[in-house]
Amino acid sequence: MSRLSQPDPELTHRIGRRGMLGVAAGATAAALLGAAAGPATAATRATAATPGTVGAPGRGRPVLPPGRLGIQLYSLRDKVSTLGFGPVFAELERYGYDEVEFAGYTQGSAGPITLAQLKRLARNHGLNPIGSHVGYHSGDPNAYTFATNLTKVLDDAQALGLKHIGTASNPFRHGSTVDAWKRAAEDFNTYGAAAKARGMKFYQHNHSEEFSFATDKPHVRLYDVLLAETDPDLVYLEMDIYWAYVGQFRFSRRPDGTPAPFDPLDYVLRQPHRYPLFHVKDGVSDPSTEHGYRMADVGDGDIDYRRFLSAVTRLRGERFAHHWQAEHDNPAESFTFARKSSAHLHSLREKC
Repeated sequence: MSRLSQPDPELTHRIGRRGMLGVAAGATAAALLGAAAGPATAATRATAATPGTVGAPGRGRPVLPPGRLGIQLYSLRDKVSTLGFGPVFAELERYGYDEVEFAGYTQGSAGPITLAQLKRLARNHGLNPIGSHVGYHSGDPNAYTFATNLTKVLDDAQALGLKHIGTASNPFRHGSTVDAWKRAAEDFNTYGAAAKARGMKFYQHNHSEEFSFATDKPHVRLYDVLLAETDPDLVYLEMDIYWAYVGQFRFSRRPDGTPAPFDPLDYVLRQPHRYPLFHVKDGVSDPSTEHGYRMADVGDGDIDYRRFLSAVTRLRGERFAHHWQAEHDNPAESFTFARKSSAHLHSLREKC
């Protein structure tokens, strides 16, 4: 999933995510679930839905549209591999989630599961499978990636009833020049056309490096090349908001030191139709670090999600056009992260 030249440090957390995640049931799993998660009561949802809670100044309407809160299951990979999808989905249902985004369709040591079982299990818990991350390319011709196994990738997505199928791999496959990214855009257009023929949208999920500059034309931001060279009817974007703000911190100056400021939100407001999915990930500002932020549970950081969500959902016709997926790459306790994130996002309300 990393670029061919050398691994991107910020992507190392995703190594091995394919094939790590799917249902283990039974008394043992249920017991483990209870011990790991602690009791979840109706108070959890009540707190999440009550105006005026912490982080929710104002008495306007909720900024989070009903039915649009999801979670990237990579954040819960430890629970999926030990408990299985069933107990995890049950817990997410209790926390008020509406959707799930996959990061693999197996559940590791928890035992095998078929795609039909996985789809049915999600539906039984009121969870809509909204998307999935699959690798972009691989040197192994048999690898499960878009470049090497496109038909299988789309077959599986269709079997799960997904409306979106994408990649968290960056577009550095052919290099970091403008022409290299044009070639990557051609790849993405191909995958997008194939997905569209199946009734799905292909999307790319960013990290911070997408906002860096071309090595041959250092005044050109690579993310702008990606947007310009991909067909907006075929290729969509899943903005990881945290990594976009890291990109803002790292790449607000060109290599020669001249200012090149940008606001991630502006990209969305200019082309909201291109961003059906978002990753809602938080961070505590820390300019002393390489990325400018330390990742945190949603609501514990400094990213203004009331501002961000409100700006997008207030656009005409856009309130229900987007899906918001909570994520933390390495939460201290994954069920706690999921519960807190849902409560915080449900508590946010627009200013009067």
